[in-house]
Amino acid sequence: MTAGAPSSGGLLRGRWIDDWRPEDESFWRATGKRIANRNLWFSVFSEHIGFSIWTLWSVLVLFMGPAYGIDTAGKFFLVAVPTLVGSVLRLPYTMAVAVFGGRNWSIIAASLLLIPTILAAFVMQPGTSYTTFMIVAAFAGVGGGNFASSMTNINAFFPEREKGRALGINAGGGNLGVAVVQLLGLLIIATAGTGAPRILLGIYIPLIVVATLCSATFMDNLSSVRNDTGALKESCREAQTWIISFLYIGTFGSFIGYSFAFGLVLQNQFGRTPLQAATLTFIGPLLGSLIRPVGGALSDRIGGVRVTFWNFVAMAVATLICLGASAVDSLPVFVVGFVLLFITSGIGNGSVYKMIPAVFRTKALASAESTGRDLEASLLWARRISGAVIGIAGAIGAFGGLLINLAFRQSFLTTKSGSPAFWAFLAFYAVCFVVTYVVYMRKPPTATDPATGSTVSYASV
Repeated sequence: MTAGAPSSGGLLRGRWIDDWRPEDESFWRATGKRIANRNLWFSVFSEHIGFSIWTLWSVLVLFMGPAYGIDTAGKFFLVAVPTLVGSVLRLPYTMAVAVFGGRNWSIIAASLLLIPTILAAFVMQPGTSYTTFMIVAAFAGVGGGNFASSMTNINAFFPEREKGRALGINAGGGNLGVAVVQLLGLLIIATAGTGAPRILLGIYIPLIVVATLCSATFMDNLSSVRNDTGALKESCREAQTWIISFLYIGTFGSFIGYSFAFGLVLQNQFGRTPLQAATLTFIGPLLGSLIRPVGGALSDRIGGVRVTFWNFVAMAVATLICLGASAVDSLPVFVVGFVLLFITSGIGNGSVYKMIPAVFRTKALASAESTGRDLEASLLWARRISGAVIGIAGAIGAFGGLLINLAFRQSFLTTKSGSPAFWAFLAFYAVCFVVTYVVYMRKPPTATDPATGSTVSYASV
């Protein structure tokens, strides 16, 4: 079989690539780059729809007027449910790539999005019980799982030197689904009113079908990642897995948590109507998504650790702007601060994910130097572990989104303001940039990169 050529077969059996060598420059130029990019763009499309369905309820609550009988605390908890379910599902979704293959699981994952969308179309009306809304919202969590399997799959397709860009594009294009579903919600509220949430659901049902068919037609499986379920267990024994996951709570947890909460904060702290809130809510997720690839590309050039450190400093400053605006009741300044939080969380998402393959590659090189272990085997270990850590970090980071919504819920319950929640977020960002400095910048281990002959360390990756 030609290197990189997919085998044929049935819908879930075919399109397996047995020979995949992305670090081989001649292979990459001849066939690898074309195949990898094709898989990347259709992965972006499927993940984009997944994010839209995951954050669907952040828009649907804007349609829920007094007739629904759900108070502010109830709405915050309702939008937190998909966040929790999505974070839990990210671990099995990560393993699913190794069990079923990247293309095969993309087909399954995309088709599962039909369940929460069709169920929501049935229940979105006044008189539906809160318990029913909670159950249906929980099904939307399947959209959050898509991210982990998509990122794990794309990580395997690209060489080390291009992972930051590729993972940034994949994640950024997926994250755009948050802004798009909110923008569509705005257009529907502005034209048809808050009594027409089913129009939004009717738009996404055919898009889910198209995403499923595109995954089946244009994507591939890599034999090199199949049945590598042991990597997830092995990565759990690595301290770096948990440190990076902690940092990802600060970046992605912020992005997804703020995406769910922004509209409700505007309504309850600044008295905005659903339409007024909807005109602002999409801006932050849109900019945060668009800038995520920039965070990855910037990390490719100057190092993910450096970008991550300074980005957490910037997130702390943006939080202070939100606190200051809340103190003087200034909506324009508050929106500026909140949008800056989205932008910086987007940059941080790209830089932290760039850190994952780079940190484990540095560790593998250092291990090969000190123990005499075979260099190729060490680098293969780094690629295996990196794919698993992407899933673990994605799951734990998404859990941060739940914490943000619960913090806002408690803050508004007790003080009728989001300020106490922002003080908690400020403290957390401070811890994150201290951890980044102590672990990765102060005295990092070094190794020689055989590809360039230069000395690399955590601080330079």
